[in-house]
Amino acid sequence: MAVGASVAQARGPATGTDATITVAQLPRQGQQTYRLIRQGGPFPYDKDGMVFGNRERQLPIMRRGYYREYTVKTSGLRHRGARRIVCGGEVRTEPDACYYTSDHYSSFKRIVEQ
Repeated sequence: MAVGASVAQARGPATGTDATITVAQLPRQGQQTYRLIRQGGPFPYDKDGMVFGNRERQLPIMRRGYYREYTVKTSGLRHRGARRIVCGGEVRTEPDACYYTSDHYSSFKRIVEQ
């Protein structure tokens, strides 16, 4: 796949990504994580910004390294929990698309900025 290809040009089904969620509908911690992504950090967890492999194939199929994952803190937990934002794109602070999962990659909603 060519560098800079959009999600619309991605290979394979976008299983589970037909649903959308606005930034305002994200949990408060998700809104904070989304803002940090757009600002380039700093992120509270060491694993934030690591490559997301899309092994579940719930997101459009893109080259390895396209997607990065970020933790959405869950109050009351001492570990990272199940909530994540996964973003894809060449420029981390200007992703082509971001997705929210509350169930550790079983399903995703595309984040829209409306």
